[in-house]
Amino acid sequence: MSQLFIPPNYKPILTVKETEQAIIRIKEFFQLALSTELNLTRVTAPLFVPRGKGINDDLNGIERPVHFPVKDMNEQELEIVHSLAKWKRLKVAELQLASGFGIYTDMNAIRADEELDNIHSLYVDQWDWELAMEETSRNLAFLKTVVERIYGTLKRTEFFIYDNYPQIAPVLPENITFIHAEDLYREYPDLSPKARETAAAEKYGAIFIIGIGYPLPDGTLHDGRAPDYDDWITDTGNGYHGLNGDLVVWNNILGQAFELSSMGIRVSPQTLKEQLEYRGCPERASLYFHKKLLDGKLKQTVGGGIGQSRLCMFFLRKAHIGETQVSVWPDSMKEECEKTGIPLL
Repeated sequence: MSQLFIPPNYKPILTVKETEQAIIRIKEFFQLALSTELNLTRVTAPLFVPRGKGINDDLNGIERPVHFPVKDMNEQELEIVHSLAKWKRLKVAELQLASGFGIYTDMNAIRADEELDNIHSLYVDQWDWELAMEETSRNLAFLKTVVERIYGTLKRTEFFIYDNYPQIAPVLPENITFIHAEDLYREYPDLSPKARETAAAEKYGAIFIIGIGYPLPDGTLHDGRAPDYDDWITDTGNGYHGLNGDLVVWNNILGQAFELSSMGIRVSPQTLKEQLEYRGCPERASLYFHKKLLDGKLKQTVGGGIGQSRLCMFFLRKAHIGETQVSVWPDSMKEECEKTGIPLL
């Protein structure tokens, strides 16, 4: 069910016209900074992919992709992407990129099963990126280095906004704090996973939660992850698992944790087998993407997605993602936003 939170005494800092101009500035600045920081070249990306080949992102494994038959292709079924997690790895292999170089693209998706609220929309826009890496770098130290470089790009973007709009003061801490999902569970055992994120984000300002997808000590998951792109099963020692995570900041406008990015070192052929078995879907090994990976035809990569509308929402101190993107909302939500001064685009 859709939900709406109205921050007390909320008033947008920028007008709608100023906001539209600021969105352009943020997107132009951030993508150039990101591509320079990680040696990424821009590529074009698909809006839909063939159904049944294992190329689309399965997210948590329960979301239904929007699909349709194509008249001029003997009614072949295509589906709107959820994200490009696996497609990007195919593209890196196609381009034969050397380690240390990668790609980024504008990803646009429709997630029909999304529960709509201040930060979730039917329409998803993000920068999807993928970086070729050495097999020997499949460790937490390398992942943390990539996270820190992306966080540095966020910090530079925040200063860029402040330089152009002095009324929007920087709030991100100097450094990002790394926390394992298992540690969050132990520190806040009586809270839900999302409440744990909020407690930690408020405490530290910016966190990267490591190991999302592997069961916690009580058998639950901090959050779901499909078994065929991020590596969440690798044992990293001392009871910890996973080479992936979420970058989360404290959103003072909404008073909650605010995820900006999800990323991870991608599965190797061995960890793909293990994760497919663990989730009870070994039959996926015969799909197009999975077979290419298991046959050793895909380079080891690290990659993720960074929400464009969410990034703009955070940097411009907006209360609703509909203030930084155009989407469709329930009539009741639109009416309440209009009544309380939240201008949906």
